[in-house]
Amino acid sequence: MKTVLSIYLRDLRRAFTNPAAAVIILGLVGLPSLYAWFNIEASWDPYAQTGGIAIAVANEDKGTTIRGTPVNVGKEIAAKLAANPSVGWTFVDRAKAMRGVKHGDYYAAIVIPDNFSASLATILASEPSSATLDYYVNEKINAIAPKITSKGASSIVQEVSQRFVETASGILFGLFNEAGSELEASLPSIEKVKTLLFKLEAAFPEINAAADKAQRDVGLASGVVAKAQKRLPDVAALAEEGQALTSKTGALLEQSRTALGQMGPQIKQDLLSLQQLAGAARSVTALLQAANPDLDLDAAATAATGVAKRLRTGADVAGRLADLLSQLDAMSGASNLSTRAAALKQAQAGMLEQAKLLERVADAAGRGERPAEELVGRLNTLAGEAETRLDDLLGAYDGEIAPRIDAALGKAAEAASTAQAVLKDASDALPDAKRVLTDAASALTVGGAELAKAKAELPAAQRKIVEIADKIRAFEKENDLAEIIKLLRHDAQKESAFFAAPVDLKENKLYPIPNYGSAMSPFFTTLSLWVGAVLLVSVMSVDVEEPGVSYRSRHVYFGRYLTLGTLAVLQSLCVTLGDVYILGTYVARPGWFVLFGMLLSAVFMLIVYTLVSVFGNVGKALAIVMLVLQLGGAGGTFPIQMAPPFFQKIHPFLPFTYAISMMREAVGGILWDIVRRSLAFMVAYAAAALVLGLALKRPINRLLAGSTRKAKESGLLH
Repeated sequence: MKTVLSIYLRDLRRAFTNPAAAVIILGLVGLPSLYAWFNIEASWDPYAQTGGIAIAVANEDKGTTIRGTPVNVGKEIAAKLAANPSVGWTFVDRAKAMRGVKHGDYYAAIVIPDNFSASLATILASEPSSATLDYYVNEKINAIAPKITSKGASSIVQEVSQRFVETASGILFGLFNEAGSELEASLPSIEKVKTLLFKLEAAFPEINAAADKAQRDVGLASGVVAKAQKRLPDVAALAEEGQALTSKTGALLEQSRTALGQMGPQIKQDLLSLQQLAGAARSVTALLQAANPDLDLDAAATAATGVAKRLRTGADVAGRLADLLSQLDAMSGASNLSTRAAALKQAQAGMLEQAKLLERVADAAGRGERPAEELVGRLNTLAGEAETRLDDLLGAYDGEIAPRIDAALGKAAEAASTAQAVLKDASDALPDAKRVLTDAASALTVGGAELAKAKAELPAAQRKIVEIADKIRAFEKENDLAEIIKLLRHDAQKESAFFAAPVDLKENKLYPIPNYGSAMSPFFTTLSLWVGAVLLVSVMSVDVEEPGVSYRSRHVYFGRYLTLGTLAVLQSLCVTLGDVYILGTYVARPGWFVLFGMLLSAVFMLIVYTLVSVFGNVGKALAIVMLVLQLGGAGGTFPIQMAPPFFQKIHPFLPFTYAISMMREAVGGILWDIVRRSLAFMVAYAAAALVLGLALKRPINRLLAGSTRKAKESGLLH
C-alpha cells in the first residue's frame, strides 16, 4: 500500500510542478464538460426552433355552400397557418410550391385542391366522399425535417377534420333539435292516445261482457226501477219518522245538559267529600306514626275500620264520576275529559288500596299489636297521593271540567240537530227521486235497442284497436320515444363540439422534466464521462517508468489508477456541477446527481484503464468499440425497443445501461430499488475490471511486450 501511495503522490506532485503537464491535465479535466454542455444545450428545446423550416402552402379551393351558407375551408386553413409560427409556412401557387420542394427551397409543400370544400360538404349527402390534401416532401434534404413537416401536415388534417366535423355535426344536430322540439310538444297528446288505446284494448273483454250483461240487466233494471217507484211512499214515511226521532233525541240531550248543569254542585260536593276522606286517612296514619307509647290501640282500630269503610264508599263514588267523564269524552270526541277520568280512576285505585291497608291496621291493633312502620308509611304515601290528585281535580272543576262537560253535551245536541236537517233534506228530495225513476224507466226502454246495435259493431272495432296497439308495442320494444326525444333535444353546439373531439387526453406526469435538454442530460453526462476516461488514457501513460526503480505489476496498476481516477472524479464534478449550476439543467436530486457522477467516473476510469493497462493500444481500441456499442445499445436516446435486435440483446450487459439509469433517477426522482440494482451492476463491472487487471496484467504485458516495442519503433505509435 505504501508503494501505491508513493506512486500516486509523486504523480500529483509532478502534475502541479510541471506547468505544461498542469495545463494539459486541466484541459483533460474540463474537456468532457464542454462535450456534455454543448450537446445538452443544443438539445435543450429543438422543437421550439422549427419556425425556420419552410413549408409551401398552395390554396386552390373554390369553396362551396352548405344549406345556403358559403363555406371555404381552404381559406380557413390558410388563415390558421398564417397565425401559427411553429413552422415557416409560405403561401405560394402550386407551380412555385412544386419547384421549391424539388430544389430544396422548401422542405415540403401542401396543396389544397379546388374541390376541397365541396368534398367536405358531401357529409350531408346520401353518398359522402373524403376530401384530400396533397402533401409533397423532399426527403433527401434532411433526415429529421420530413418527420417535422409530416407532423405539421397531420396537424392540419386533424384541425380541418375537427373543425368540419364540428360544423357539419352542428347543422345535423340543429335539425335533430327542431324535430325533437316538435315531437316533445306533441308528446302529451301521443301519450294520451297511446294510453287510451292500451286501456281500450285491455277493456274489450270487459266491454263485451258488459254489453252482454247490459242486455240481460236492462230488463232487470226496468224491474228495479218499478220496485223503487213502489217503495217511494215507504221511504217518505221512514224519513218522517227519522225526523221525529232526531227531534226527540235533541230534546233529550238538552234536558241532559240542563240536568248535568244542575248536578254540577253535587259533583263538586262529591269531589270535596273524597278530598276530606283522603285527609281523614292521613289523620289516621299521622296518629299511628306519632311516637306515643300510650297509644290506645282499640281506638285506633275503630278509627281505621271506620275510615276504611268510608274509603270504599268514596272509591265507588270516584269510579262513577270517572265513568261519567269517560262517556262524555266519547260523546264529544274532543273534550279532553279522559285525562281527568284517568286521574279519578287512579284516586279510586288508591282509595281501595288504602282501605285494604287500614283493614290490616285495624286487625293488628285489635290483636293489641302496634302496626308495622312500613305498612303505616305506605298508607301515608297513598293518602298523600290521593289527596293531591283530588285537590287538583277540585281546583280544576269550575274552570275546566264543568265547561268541558257542557261543551260535550252541546256537541252531541248539535250532531242530533244536523241529523234532523239531513233527514228533512232527504224527505224534500223524494219528489225529484220519483221523477228521476220515471225518466229512467223510459230511457231503459230506448237504451235496450241502441245497446243491441252497439254490440253488433264491437268485433270490428276490437280488431282495429288490437292491430294499432300491436304496432305501438313493436315500436316501443325497439325504441323509447322519450329517450329519442331527449337525444334529439340535446344542445346542438355541445353535441357538435363533442363529436369534433370525443376524447380528451389527460396527461399525468409522474416524474415531470421541464425540457428536452434536461431529459437528455443523463445520457450526455454519462457519455462525456466515458469520453473523458478515454481521453485520459489516450494522453497519459498507464505505465510507471522510474529510472533505477522497479515496481511490481499490482503496485503500478493501483498507483496509476489512483491518479487517473482522481482526474476522472474531477471531470465528473466539473460536468455534473456545470450541468446544474451553469446550464440550469433540471435535476430533482442534485446531490445524488453529483455523487452518482463521481461513482460512474471512477468505475468507467477503472474499466478503460484496465483495458489499456492490460492490452495497451488494443485496449484503447476496445474502449472506443465499447463506446460505439453503448451509443446504440444503452437506450440513451431512443427506447431500446426501437433499436435493432443485436443492440437489444447486448443492452442488459452494457455499463451505460445502468449508468444512465442511475443518472435518470437523480434527474427525475429517485426510486431506490432501481438505484440499488444499477449500483449492483456497476460494482460487478468494477469487480470484473479488477480481476482482469490483477490476474492478467502481468502475463499479457509480457506477451505483448515484443509487439508493443516494434510498434513504437515504427515512429507512428507510442
